[in-house]
Amino acid sequence: MSLLVVGSVAFDSVKTPFGEVEEVLGGSATYFSTAASYFTDVSLVAVVGDDFPEAHLTFLKERGINIDGLERSAGRTFRWKGEYSYQLNEAKTLETELNVFETFHPNLPESYRDAPVVFLANIDPVLQLDVLRQVKSPRLVACDTMNFWIEGKLGELIKTLASVDILLINDGEARELANEVNLVKAARKIMSFGPKILVVKQGEYGALMFNEETMFSAPAFPLESVFDPTGAGDSFAGGFMGYLAKCGEMDDAAIRQAVIYGSTMASFNVEAFSLDRMRSLREEEITTRYQAFKALTTFENV
Repeated sequence: MSLLVVGSVAFDSVKTPFGEVEEVLGGSATYFSTAASYFTDVSLVAVVGDDFPEAHLTFLKERGINIDGLERSAGRTFRWKGEYSYQLNEAKTLETELNVFETFHPNLPESYRDAPVVFLANIDPVLQLDVLRQVKSPRLVACDTMNFWIEGKLGELIKTLASVDILLINDGEARELANEVNLVKAARKIMSFGPKILVVKQGEYGALMFNEETMFSAPAFPLESVFDPTGAGDSFAGGFMGYLAKCGEMDDAAIRQAVIYGSTMASFNVEAFSLDRMRSLREEEITTRYQAFKALTTFENV
């Protein structure tokens, strides 16, 4: 099944203990759609300014991503600048310039409105709900959010969650959204808002999946080199949703496999700055690392 994503396309400037880059390709929808494109057809909705280079558009098209919904507006593209310490789980935001993204109101091309699978990346929950009103009858809807919306637009966010099947957020956001310290209790409360499945991203500690009946825990893949965690969560979501769109199932077994594929894509993303690792990634590498994930968590009774 094809997959629709609505989110941001941006320029990132990032400094980590292992290097620094200026104004490289980033944004939630960019990382998501790139990771998902290894599994299924992806249609992207976002906005960029008139300073957005053709080379980046070429990269997206070469990944087979449909960019008919990528709006180009007069002005500057969204920019984010951040820095990581050796504690790589969280970035310190130094600058945020919304630019054309500040007035972004997604308008789906007619060809996008039959999308069977929809992912609402981290944007205003009012806009997320408006996107859903434009899609005719999706089979599966998932979304992401952040503390900014939890703190500033909680009522609107809960309205959006009532129309969502899967929510993917990090552990701090899950605790804040539910107003619960314990993640198991937080998951139960969040699912009462509407989502049937909650996936909690825990950075270097992996991911937790909750549904009404079971829980599933997956580790992060141990890596020798981690250069840039930017976009890891979005790459996780892209691998997760891309696999579900590919297999066409949403049972417990499919969701567990999707978590591992999401973790696989996130593990590749952090191996280089921006999308540099994804540019050279081969499908056989994904399969090999997926198998390595299975081996990492398999054991036998003695």
